[in-house]
Amino acid sequence: MPAYASTIRRPPRTLTDADQARVLKVTGEHRDGFRDHVVLSLALGTALREHEIAGLDVGDILNESGRVRRLVQLRVFKRSSAEPARQEVVIPDACWYKMTKFIEWKRARGESLEPDAPLFLSRRRLRIATRTLRAMFKRWQVRAGLDRLHTFHGLRHSAISNAYRRESRDIRLAQRMARHKNIATTMIYTEPSDQDVEDAFRRQPC
Repeated sequence: MPAYASTIRRPPRTLTDADQARVLKVTGEHRDGFRDHVVLSLALGTALREHEIAGLDVGDILNESGRVRRLVQLRVFKRSSAEPARQEVVIPDACWYKMTKFIEWKRARGESLEPDAPLFLSRRRLRIATRTLRAMFKRWQVRAGLDRLHTFHGLRHSAISNAYRRESRDIRLAQRMARHKNIATTMIYTEPSDQDVEDAFRRQPC
């Protein structure tokens, strides 16, 4: 018989609102952090997984007229045999404006804007690797002075938790954002988030 502790559903680890703001602030202010700022903003705004971000091409983001899309059709995502061939992700307004600036930044640096060119490049001007994304996020968390370090996947958990908390705790909306086939998978976000716990402790009389 399994131990009681092993049967308890653990809520996903998420960044608090303050931690999200600190990471975005330090990347936004740092001279060499613009690419990373856009990556982290995209992760927090869309709940994309690390391999989905690494797999983005310029043509996934830019339409035929050269404008940033509001609705992105993913070619690379976590799939099962029952899933459709493509998935859609809505780009939030703040991410859309940042992505527009990022495209101009790429153009100024002489990076290819051909449809099949990688959107995010490494220092060697190759498609960014998922391990690079993980190392980058860790580095910026340290610079931001976060008390606890999170995995890159924690950005996805935070994005879905944000949507759930801020949109009247609508689990169906969270499911759409997470792109979960089964809503039972999304139900873990009904558990108290790290922000919920922090808010509760701050209100404690002492």
